[in-house]
Amino acid sequence: MDYIELGYFGLFLISFLAATILPLTSEGVLLLFLAASFDPIICLLIASLGNILGGLTNYGIGMFGNPEKLQARFKNPKRFAQLSRSIRKYGYWLGLLSWTPIVGDPLTIALGYFRVRFIPFLLLMSVGKIIRYWLIIFLWNQ
Repeated sequence: MDYIELGYFGLFLISFLAATILPLTSEGVLLLFLAASFDPIICLLIASLGNILGGLTNYGIGMFGNPEKLQARFKNPKRFAQLSRSIRKYGYWLGLLSWTPIVGDPLTIALGYFRVRFIPFLLLMSVGKIIRYWLIIFLWNQ
């Protein structure tokens, strides 16, 4: 699919989908938009909004889950206990890591499973995602 032909909606769509558990990346698409001379500030806003809403979708999916059922899916009970301790220790602060490749998406689901406080999670997740896109745009313009 050619996201550039869809304009800013294409950037929003890939940013949203990349924040879910689908194996997609939005950073490369953002760079394509910047290379095509799309406005960097609008790209920052659109990509951030899409990615934040995708992260909230993951959190919502996690909220429908049951931590005990999640525990049953782990082959190694020690790994689940370690995950549980980490989430209980750091809680919504882990939202700052939601932008990271590979672990960020499952992390937002786990934070929903463990029902960390929503507003602090939303704020910290948003900060992490916005800074990531801002940094990409900043480096592009150097």
